[in-house]
Amino acid sequence: MARILSLAEAVAENVKDGDTVAMEGFTHLIPYAAGHEVIRQGRKDLFLVRMTPDILYDQLIGVGAARGMKFSWGGNPGVGSLHRFRDAVENQWPLPLDIEEHSHAAMANAYEAGAANLPFAMLRGYIGADLPKVNPNIRQVTCPFTGEVLAAVPAIRPDVTIIHAQRADRKGNVLLEGIVGVQKEAVLAAKRSIVTVEEIVNELDPPSPNSVVLPTWAVTAVVHVPGGAFPSYAHGYYPRSNAFYIAWDEIARDREAFSAWIKENVLDAKPEDFARHAVKSTKAA
Repeated sequence: MARILSLAEAVAENVKDGDTVAMEGFTHLIPYAAGHEVIRQGRKDLFLVRMTPDILYDQLIGVGAARGMKFSWGGNPGVGSLHRFRDAVENQWPLPLDIEEHSHAAMANAYEAGAANLPFAMLRGYIGADLPKVNPNIRQVTCPFTGEVLAAVPAIRPDVTIIHAQRADRKGNVLLEGIVGVQKEAVLAAKRSIVTVEEIVNELDPPSPNSVVLPTWAVTAVVHVPGGAFPSYAHGYYPRSNAFYIAWDEIARDREAFSAWIKENVLDAKPEDFARHAVKSTKAA
């Protein structure tokens, strides 16, 4: 059953050095506030998993929190490269980074296999692709019924999954609305989970046709963090800060500029600062 905790408590109890950590959210509901708390608490040697790592994982890699990453696309959406990610891969700064690249379909199926407690996922994919040549975790299985040869990848079973959502009730049931990626599967696949939310309410509104409810028994910790997805957006609460994504390109290019930004905006900041930024972004829109 989910416990309602502070962000510091949730991260301290559930994210450990050496963990495999998934932080999911597709274009919106990206758990920035929680990721920043992981940085503030100095977690190290993490193996990061995310279908579409963007700025948040650039920051985690840049501070030396990660030993590796499994992903299917990486970049600053609509802008360009992730410069801290590239620096780690190309120059081993601040630490070498092992990478395991997959297709979107393989990642989604691997999360689903993990949620179903299966050892691997299989799919019709990677035909004519080069990734199997460089990724030994892409293999083949033969269907025992038809003889068809299919691609196989290991199930994703994170030690902890972290997501952001719109609302939770006081029992710890969680409601997500808008574009939903693999958040549900990532939570169900994990040993532990943290869900930061915009609001904690007495009762969840009847869900819309395009929403997901995670029951309290599937969640470890719920945390009230208004604005916790900023600078990504939270459907129904605040828009995406496109200006931030553009500004990040210059910040992340330079190691000293990056380190100064992290100190000012993460290490010396508080979770509640996200609410202020999100409100400011809403007014600017």
